[in-house]
Amino acid sequence: MTMSVSVPDLSARPFRLTTERLMVASSEVLYRAWTEQFDEWFAAPGSVIMKGEVNSVFFFETSYKVESEKEARRHPHYGRFLRLVRERLVEMTWVTGAGGTLGAETVVTVEFTPRGTGTYLRLTHEGFQDEASRDAHDQAWPFVLEQLDQRMTARTS
Repeated sequence: MTMSVSVPDLSARPFRLTTERLMVASSEVLYRAWTEQFDEWFAAPGSVIMKGEVNSVFFFETSYKVESEKEARRHPHYGRFLRLVRERLVEMTWVTGAGGTLGAETVVTVEFTPRGTGTYLRLTHEGFQDEASRDAHDQAWPFVLEQLDQRMTARTS
């Protein structure tokens, strides 16, 4: 029995963003980073529950310490894989709370195009409830992608 993939209806949440970056890392390394190795570049170590298969759910946390606070803030992330094309495309739902997607099931699509020994990466994140959530992610994703490239390139050097 084949299970169908339920894609979120984003029609009532039209806010989206796209960011692009030429990465040093190969598309093979980047695909694995997005489907198996979130704790190598984004998630808090030991927090990842993930199996890179379509319809498979995942969970991880990020941790961020604000200087004025004693403890780091934990930010849970949930989702499921919608489409996977090895070394070419990862599409997943992306759900976070306050300061993130505000509980909305958004969709992140990451496309990998080989360029020489590196990769042209295009990330589209859509389904935000409001401009403020979209704008916060629009500012954050370039830094996240830079960190991804630095950490994954360092691992393979």
